[in-house]
Amino acid sequence: MKIFSVRSVPSTKWSSDKPLNFSPKPVTIFILCLGLFLFGLGESLIITASVGMSPWTVLAEGLSITTGLSIGTLTFLISLGVLILWIPLKQQAGIGTILNAIIVAAVIEWSLPYLPHPETYAMQILQAVLGTLIVGIASGIYLIANLGPGPRDGLMTGCQKATGLPIAWVRVFLEIVVITIGWTLGGTVGIATVIFAIGVGPAVSTGLYLIASISK
Repeated sequence: MKIFSVRSVPSTKWSSDKPLNFSPKPVTIFILCLGLFLFGLGESLIITASVGMSPWTVLAEGLSITTGLSIGTLTFLISLGVLILWIPLKQQAGIGTILNAIIVAAVIEWSLPYLPHPETYAMQILQAVLGTLIVGIASGIYLIANLGPGPRDGLMTGCQKATGLPIAWVRVFLEIVVITIGWTLGGTVGIATVIFAIGVGPAVSTGLYLIASISK
């Protein structure tokens, strides 16, 4: 299916011409912020589902157990480490890279108290699936804005360009590697972790495909 074989980030009429654009069109900024808002909301839904964490949080928790540093500190340090990996992949940071860290964190902080905490296992899984789908589609929205991806998505797109593989495959591979390292270090893995690792790649691909189709 075409929707799962996307190999690059599409360009639309409202996409920025280049990631290092510090005076983009208002509509581009709006779309970027919308995508980041939805990304944070999706992450919050996964957290409040209470059946596991997303892979990068598993890694942060595992490193926290090993080093004694807080998960928040290690999340920041992991982001810096990922940005260093951008150098050989020739990725460029931009407004989107900066706003990613600010908006996503703010939305998670604000939304957690107001989101449902399902009591039945079936509803917990359903919420984790919904959160993963929202994160994937939101990634497609803000990546198409082309104002610089977040650290992890930049690693994904950089690896895709280097390998030529579909984005969905690259994302799934990265998430599985991160989960494996985090779990080995003692991080908590649950059904939501597996759902995210397997589902986020196809969800990102779906987001890219749908947004590009709507914008034609």
